[in-house]
Amino acid sequence: MSFVTGTTLLILFACLILQHVYPHDVWDHFPHFLKDIVNVIARVIGIGHGVILYPIYMVMCFEFALRVRLNLGLLVLMLAAGFVPGLAFYMEHRVQQKFYPAGLPS
Repeated sequence: MSFVTGTTLLILFACLILQHVYPHDVWDHFPHFLKDIVNVIARVIGIGHGVILYPIYMVMCFEFALRVRLNLGLLVLMLAAGFVPGLAFYMEHRVQQKFYPAGLPS
């Protein structure tokens, strides 16, 4: 679940950079529909990430924390992984190393 949430966050972050960081005169050199595509992708991915995927990810993090008796600091980092682009992949790797050092069970 963290890979899906992290991927949608990275896509959303890239779209928001394209929308707000690049000056508007840069978009004048591209066809007009590209800016519209970026806007639609940002809306769809933003709604998907914020309304559907991140709440599911939060519930799964709490469930995992209760199951393995996770400390509060690691739980907060896992929850922050839904806000910080790229952190979800790092946290997935660290949690997997901590709880499954021999690899995931078959």
